[in-house]
Amino acid sequence: MTDEKIARINALAKKAKAEGLNAAEQAEQKALRAEYIAGFRASLKAQLDNTVVLNPDGTSFKLREKKSGQ
Repeated sequence: MTDEKIARINALAKKAKAEGLNAAEQAEQKALRAEYIAGFRASLKAQLDNTVVLNPDGTSFKLREKKSGQ
């Protein structure tokens, strides 16, 4: 996500609080927020995929994805 898109998200949020948004601006805000959240989730997943937990006894293990239902 570029700095320009983040600035646009912030500008739309400020305008929404001050005077409200029209339908086109609401759609743009929704799309930008969805793109931001998708990028955030991808970044967090990549960080967690590369995380290693060190135990006090010196052993280590990588984090793994939790299976559904657990």
